[in-house]
Amino acid sequence: MNPKFNKYHISLLLLMASLFSSHRVSSAIDTISTTQILKDGETIISNGGRFELGFFSPGNSRNQYVGLWYKTVTVRTVIWVANREIPLTNTSGLLKVIEPGLLVLQDEANVTIWSTHTPNFTARTPVAQLLDSGNFVVKDANDDNSDNFIWESFNYPTDTLLPGMKLGWNFVTNLEVYLSSWKSNDDPAPGDYTYHCDPSGYPQNVLRKGGVEQYRTGPWNGLRFSGIPNLRKNPIFSFGVVINKNEVYYHYELLNNSVISRFTLSPSGVAQRITWIDRTQGWVVYLTSPTDNCDNYRLCGVYGSCDIANSPVCGCLNKFLPKDPEGWDRADWSDGCVRRKPLNCSNGDAFLKYSGIKLPDTQHSWYNESMTLKECKEICSRNCSCMAYSNLDISKGGNGCLLWFDDLVDIKELSAEGQDIYVRMASSELEGRGLIVSCGETVNSMSYTIHNEDLELPLFDLSTISKATDNFSINNKLGEGGFGPVYKGLLEDGREIAVKRLSRTSLQGANEFKNEVICIAKLQHRNLVKLLGCCIQEEENMLVYEYMTNKSLDLILFDPIKSTQLDWPKRFHIIIGIARGLMYLHQDSRLRIIHRDLKVSNILLDSDMNPKISDFGLARTFGGNETGANTSRVVGTYGYMSPEYAIDGQYSVKSDVFSFGVIVLEIVSGRRNRGFTHRDHHLNLLGHAWILYREGRSLELIESFLGNSCYLSEVLRSIHVGLLCVQQHPEDRPSMSSVVLMLGNEGVLPQAKQPGFFTGRDLMNDETSVSSNVATSINEMSITLLEGR
Repeated sequence: MNPKFNKYHISLLLLMASLFSSHRVSSAIDTISTTQILKDGETIISNGGRFELGFFSPGNSRNQYVGLWYKTVTVRTVIWVANREIPLTNTSGLLKVIEPGLLVLQDEANVTIWSTHTPNFTARTPVAQLLDSGNFVVKDANDDNSDNFIWESFNYPTDTLLPGMKLGWNFVTNLEVYLSSWKSNDDPAPGDYTYHCDPSGYPQNVLRKGGVEQYRTGPWNGLRFSGIPNLRKNPIFSFGVVINKNEVYYHYELLNNSVISRFTLSPSGVAQRITWIDRTQGWVVYLTSPTDNCDNYRLCGVYGSCDIANSPVCGCLNKFLPKDPEGWDRADWSDGCVRRKPLNCSNGDAFLKYSGIKLPDTQHSWYNESMTLKECKEICSRNCSCMAYSNLDISKGGNGCLLWFDDLVDIKELSAEGQDIYVRMASSELEGRGLIVSCGETVNSMSYTIHNEDLELPLFDLSTISKATDNFSINNKLGEGGFGPVYKGLLEDGREIAVKRLSRTSLQGANEFKNEVICIAKLQHRNLVKLLGCCIQEEENMLVYEYMTNKSLDLILFDPIKSTQLDWPKRFHIIIGIARGLMYLHQDSRLRIIHRDLKVSNILLDSDMNPKISDFGLARTFGGNETGANTSRVVGTYGYMSPEYAIDGQYSVKSDVFSFGVIVLEIVSGRRNRGFTHRDHHLNLLGHAWILYREGRSLELIESFLGNSCYLSEVLRSIHVGLLCVQQHPEDRPSMSSVVLMLGNEGVLPQAKQPGFFTGRDLMNDETSVSSNVATSINEMSITLLEGR
């Protein structure tokens, strides 16, 4: 045998053996072992196909990084980067797993440029595996117990918080998990901003720039963070804060595995909840923080309160004055406010209740989870350094104790969505505060004044209401809304009443209570619910209405069985009644009123099925020739809000007209606008009605059992008027006086244009469709959405 031939083959065999012992990673696997390497151009994919890991170049950069992104998202979205501070400058990088359990990234010279930490314990057969949660872990190949992971990317995130991650502190390992922004879209190196769950005092999430606090969420209150009122229970994700002796962290979980949603920190310092929409193949912003100037940390100084609806935005809390009046006039609020009367702890101070606020910074706070509010007050009273107290947890009616031991800072007015806090005050500031004798006088127990001395609204005693409702028995509970629970009651004179009881954890609150009293007390119309009086005593705040035998319209209209009670004459009678009531509000009442929350659940029906518009907590009054305004605080109910209001905060009488149009189409069809589905398309109810109208098939919209009605021309006219009311542009919509005329006469109607919030298939000669990236709600509760604009 030729020696050279043998030597050549021996070398070849050795080379092949070397290649087999350290082969390249196939894209079909989710794991890298010690006998494998990952090269540029190769990836691993999680077992369920949700995530992919490999080499990438961000933006316009030519640098190479190892990163992790969504596999099923067409726009590559990187959610974790390994070597974010030391990039590769070419495509010769190698990712390896080496004993005793290290993940290393090497360049073309086999120099390690990034690696995981030396493990506290070793693995016999270490591997790196990409899990379907998006967690990239180093572990023993034969051990899937997460407690035994040697290393995991979830403990070292970059700018993205994924479901199942813990944002916060582990006090046993002294490890903090926090987010840090990219420098730019081209550079994933740590940027200026970091986002933390801060456990000092009572936990709250904090955004910092270079270590300096920029924004905070407010403390966790059992339901949400105090300063994020639009962070609520929703169909996309659940969330919460875990607090125990070993760890404190914020986390969230997706409720539907088919949804792709992430929480991320942008290079400009904006924290966002972003959700992927397959239909549009794009990301949609669900929540954003900070939302407005009032979220800027300490903007108004100590004891200052920020209200984005005011100009200027900063003001002092009631009973406080600017510390530097001249600076205050120059819009320099940094020195904040001081008490009008100094404290005198030795002679006894008192506490004044402030409602509807984002609770102050809790860095210098103390808490107890089991104390009652009364016990909380007692312990704060005995300590002269205690400046304020509040309930810790509002999820179950209010419990626990939260105390502040420093000046109060970073307070924001949130009105309905805010919380109560009791601030230490000189006792002389509270002298003369007693029981209310009239709703037209100062309502001391809620810290506001109704400036209308001639309301002449009767005051009911608490004992009377308690007796009428059988001590607010659950058997008398009619329902519950954003204001609080509603109870049926029977007065001693035989009158049936409905009692709205303001809940301490209400999504609405003192301002809405006051607003409803002012708006409706003097209104007299057969199609408006009648306010009989109020009860403001001790901690109770209640509104007393006439009782509506048939309750709210939605309970009948959308019930497959009960809806048969509503033949067409009854439905048309309800439509006309709502129109007349709304026309009265807009032009015939003493006050020009925009309801802002008109929906079928706010239409009550008496024993004769007469409709009554109710719930004026979100209404606004105007005088003279005013017809609308702008706001940064959008309130109402999705599915009924006009596009100019939901998107730009512009509301007017035409916003109510839009809501009325939605109600008309719901009454005709017996279907809700939100949640409407059809086998042939993906349109909402408005879009479906308009397409049928364009194709001359409006009769198909009618609820099935009404199809043989002899009133079809009246039905078709109502559909036409409803479509005129929901047109995209407010100037195209008719006034309510015109609506009443159109419904009651047989004249020729103008052609309806495309409705607002129309979505669906492209149609020949259609006008340009308009879409809106607005958050959704799973029910018809009134909402408040802070729009960043």
